[in-house]
Amino acid sequence: MTLFIVKVIAAAMIISFCSWLSGKRPELAGFLLALPIASLIALAFSYSEHKNPQATIVFAKSIFVAVPVTLLFFIPFLFYEKLHISFWQAYAIGLGMLVMGYFLHKTILTLI
Repeated sequence: MTLFIVKVIAAAMIISFCSWLSGKRPELAGFLLALPIASLIALAFSYSEHKNPQATIVFAKSIFVAVPVTLLFFIPFLFYEKLHISFWQAYAIGLGMLVMGYFLHKTILTLI
């Protein structure tokens, strides 16, 4: 239970810091959040908790495939002004694209 609490606090601190920083330096906050910080932490926690290198390797492969696929979420924001949509419309479309991305991710993982 202690490890769980440590993991929750670490994740919350990273997300909270980037959220706070986005008000002062949005370009730096975006860069920091794009770093694989969460992946680094999650991989280490996963291995430490389960001591299963094979499962951790599969986890890492899934992250490797998922990172570019999850960028689909941002496509509506790139075309935000041209599409004349609201923030929430872009957000909803991005979430829909993530659902499609999940199935793409699943397909790619079966191939590697």
